[in-house]
Amino acid sequence: MSTHSAVVTVGPGLPLAVHQVPTPVPTGDQIRVKNRWTASTPLDLHQADGGLLVQPPQILGDGVAGEVVEVGPEVSKLKVGDRVFGFCWRTQAEKAHQEYVVAPEYLFGKVPDGLSMQAAVTVPNNFVTAWHTFTKNFDFELPWPKPQEYVPKEKDVWILIWGGGSSVGQYVLQVLKWYGYTKIITTASMKHHQRLQAYGAAKCFDYRAVDVEQDIMGFLHTQASSGGIGYVLDCIGSAEGSVRPVAQLAKAGTRVAILLPVILKDAAEGVKPEYEMDVEKVADWADGVVVSGVRTHFYLDNKFLAEHLQPEIMPTLLSSGVIEPNDQIIVEGSTLLERAEKALSMLRNKQVSGARLVWRVSDE
Repeated sequence: MSTHSAVVTVGPGLPLAVHQVPTPVPTGDQIRVKNRWTASTPLDLHQADGGLLVQPPQILGDGVAGEVVEVGPEVSKLKVGDRVFGFCWRTQAEKAHQEYVVAPEYLFGKVPDGLSMQAAVTVPNNFVTAWHTFTKNFDFELPWPKPQEYVPKEKDVWILIWGGGSSVGQYVLQVLKWYGYTKIITTASMKHHQRLQAYGAAKCFDYRAVDVEQDIMGFLHTQASSGGIGYVLDCIGSAEGSVRPVAQLAKAGTRVAILLPVILKDAAEGVKPEYEMDVEKVADWADGVVVSGVRTHFYLDNKFLAEHLQPEIMPTLLSSGVIEPNDQIIVEGSTLLERAEKALSMLRNKQVSGARLVWRVSDE
């Protein structure tokens, strides 16, 4: 069997390595993709520095953009030569930080004409997270295709997105705006407020403000919303920086979803990060608050989303302009390993805000 290069974590806090791994032949409904571009995420950092839910040596990454070079006998929608992008994660063969990815075709969409692969690769994992969270954790309908005169049943309830400048937050705002939600508030750095209001936020708050929680509640009172917030999505998952402030805002009846893991101690040079997966443990929640952790990797349990979210919904909304890719910071380096290590270092040192760290996988 032929082999190819893959970036792996060999142990918590250890330097990354490049291993030669088998290049599988696609079977059934699988395709083989020549992976051109990927993006590094906080999860990659959690796995590399903290060993979160991995068994080394573990290939990293879950965002793929490249060309189809081989198809299995049951593939029906894609063909050799198609430019595709997707969120893949379940097996070593599916992981993204490697030269070839083999996965079922339902984990991919076609890259819209005129869109670069480095832009496309910013979309899949966090777009899927946004959609999955609101349909699974909050039971929003988000019907597809969207009826022409659709009015959401939650239209009169305030929604708080903590971390609207994050990749997930940006897609949440754009999707909810398209479905007719208008009562959305968000926290973010001041420099992102204008964009987030264009994406659908009714009001933005600076999360660095000393009294940000009081500012939010004061705004809601001016809107005759003494009942407070109905839904909160915490896109940051920092025990001190987001979860505990959210807990101060959540009242009986509020539903809260937090992107996992909850970070107790940040990764840093020479510092091992600490995490918690039980969201109820990390804050004092008021009685009647319903809090859950977001587990995007289970979105395939929903048969409709498994069949339609990445192959159809994602590329359709992207090509029609309902959503737009995140801004990209291109991580340069002379080798695959150098690019992967540099991207992780930039995440570790918090050198990115409101954009995605994107880098070439293939040296060709």
